[in-house]
Amino acid sequence: MEFFSLQGKVAVITGGGSGIGLATAKRFVKAGATVVIANRRDSSALASSFGAEYVHADVCKEADVEKLMDGVASQHGRIDIVVNNAGYGQVGMTCADVTEAAMQAHLQPNVLGVMFGTKHGVKHMPRGGAIVNVSSLGGIIGIPGYGAYVATKFAVVGMTKTAALELAPQGIRVNSVCPGTIDTPINHQGGADAELELVKIIAPLGRIGEPEEVAALIHCLAAPDCGYVTGEAVVIDGGWAAGPSIALFEKLAATK
Repeated sequence: MEFFSLQGKVAVITGGGSGIGLATAKRFVKAGATVVIANRRDSSALASSFGAEYVHADVCKEADVEKLMDGVASQHGRIDIVVNNAGYGQVGMTCADVTEAAMQAHLQPNVLGVMFGTKHGVKHMPRGGAIVNVSSLGGIIGIPGYGAYVATKFAVVGMTKTAALELAPQGIRVNSVCPGTIDTPINHQGGADAELELVKIIAPLGRIGEPEEVAALIHCLAAPDCGYVTGEAVVIDGGWAAGPSIALFEKLAATK
């Protein structure tokens, strides 16, 4: 018996052109799945390089997501796995300062994108199907300066739990993953290196995470082996949510 095999499964991964989505797509292909990655940037050559397919789609537009899911199902007969990974995050605005434009920029991909992916993916999903939504550590704890992002990622966890209840009678599981700071391109923009060094102190494991580690968790939740897991928000954050690291205590003590 091959553990965590995805042989014969058809998977759709939004935001699959980089970071966590790309790592997940590559892992799924190695596990035997037929994988379709979807995002706004043309990733056709990238997808072909490791045996996946690419479809252009903007998850903020319901018509795009419906066309994506209908097209994949028409070509491959069904959809077994949906990974709602595409999202957006901006730091620097408190809840008192957030603008309507900034809130909309987060709401559309982070909330509507996940809702559209679930709504139109599940239409083509047989019993045994799985949906994995990518939330965040900011989906279970508050983080100062991330008000809009945190609000939408909490919403992802709420949608996950509700959809898990609603789809359970159809034999479809819905879970979410809540990554802490991961070594993806978005976390290296705008001179974020100093912040990354701080995260290494805060996280008890003393480092930031790798996209492949999150992909491994998504694979686990999507595979039939985990057929009794649904409605969960699984944290992968190097221990951050468990409490302060020893290194942080030592650093604070050294400043006294």
